[in-house]
Amino acid sequence: MGTDVTAVVERIYGDVLRRNRGETEFHQAVREVLDSLAVVLARHAEFLEMKTIERICEPERQVIFRVPWQDDRGEVHINRGFRVEFNSALGPYKGGLRFHPSVDVGIVKFLGFEQVFKNALTGMPIGGGKGGSDFDPKGRSDAEVMRFCQSFMTELYRHLGEYTDVPAGDIGVGAREIGYLFGQYKRITNRYESGVITGKGLGWGGALVRTEATGYGAAFFAAAMMEAAGESFDGKRVTVSGSGNVAVYGIEKVHQLGGTVVACSDSSGSVVDEKGIDLDVLKQVKEVERARIAEYAERVPSASFVEGGSIWDVPCDVAVPSATQNELDGDAAAVLARNGCRYVVEGANMPSTPDAVRVFREAGIAFAPGKAANAGGVATSALEMQQNASRDRWTFEHTEARLEEIMRGIHARCSETAEEYGSPGDLVLGANVAGFLQVAEAVHAHGLV
Repeated sequence: MGTDVTAVVERIYGDVLRRNRGETEFHQAVREVLDSLAVVLARHAEFLEMKTIERICEPERQVIFRVPWQDDRGEVHINRGFRVEFNSALGPYKGGLRFHPSVDVGIVKFLGFEQVFKNALTGMPIGGGKGGSDFDPKGRSDAEVMRFCQSFMTELYRHLGEYTDVPAGDIGVGAREIGYLFGQYKRITNRYESGVITGKGLGWGGALVRTEATGYGAAFFAAAMMEAAGESFDGKRVTVSGSGNVAVYGIEKVHQLGGTVVACSDSSGSVVDEKGIDLDVLKQVKEVERARIAEYAERVPSASFVEGGSIWDVPCDVAVPSATQNELDGDAAAVLARNGCRYVVEGANMPSTPDAVRVFREAGIAFAPGKAANAGGVATSALEMQQNASRDRWTFEHTEARLEEIMRGIHARCSETAEEYGSPGDLVLGANVAGFLQVAEAVHAHGLV
């Protein structure tokens, strides 16, 4: 049976490659999940018979559209918009919008595929989707960003709804962009449908902790991993790549839990601050001024800026890659291992390459995949949807407690599933199998649709 199952997995992967040519990130995400599923197929023949994996690998709907807009000088630009509604077996499609020049259909499909299992792991009633555009908000005025968002939503609105598809933010889409997108949705539909988009401002339907959620959630997950090994953040040196939303609030929560974050980065390079990153300065530079990370080093005497290079050269106990996909490769993983790193917790979506994950395994480094460790953002989005549906507003403390409970629950579920399927401590297998089983059972219950 084992050989047959392996052959089936390879056939399914071959079909994915053939049907989705050139979409390398999507291929990587599917491969990573499929590698964990042979043990499931060996126990569940019905998944073979009903071609459950093939159905889950094929998005329910993919929308690609033109986004024309005009800049402040009157020049016309044409961008491309995407929304991949991947799977609605557990609830309305849920997943962020990413505005970045690298966005193409392969990136959006990889993110949407990951989102399906991530959302399942939260235990919340949400399906998986993802979207975005190759528009770059960097260096654009507020008026230009507004015009782009309005044009983008003028097409996308027809595919959304609080019971259909609920987007949120991602790279390049923060509170400013969510505001413009929601305003245009409201204008076109003539409905104040709060639950149609999450990550909203606190004064108009947003939820406390949503801004902090992904970073806080990754830190909570890391704490649960350490507790399982009889340890804590106390005295730990931590590096966090990136300096966007996930990184900033990951740093905040790590400091609150007793760790010291000694380095963070952006696309221009990284800063190292042995005293621990000063969060007030970092927030001023990145959230208020939207400046380069080098500005931090100019204002903090204990910090130094390293142009280019790799943040993973900085020795640490815990590494939290929180910038973008495939940022941490096999060579960087080997450096981390040599320098004594013992935990890697993915704050971004698939930031570690397959080679890096292999190095972590061989070095005995405890590794938490993004679909488990960075689920805090979407979990809190689902809590925002709950509050919108009931016209309610929860306190910061209540929402944060719910977030911590969800993240610890995900860790427990991944650990228990890994043990049940013969790979104790393998959180990658645990996350993939637990997420897949939840989605697969719902897919079967709904029939061949």
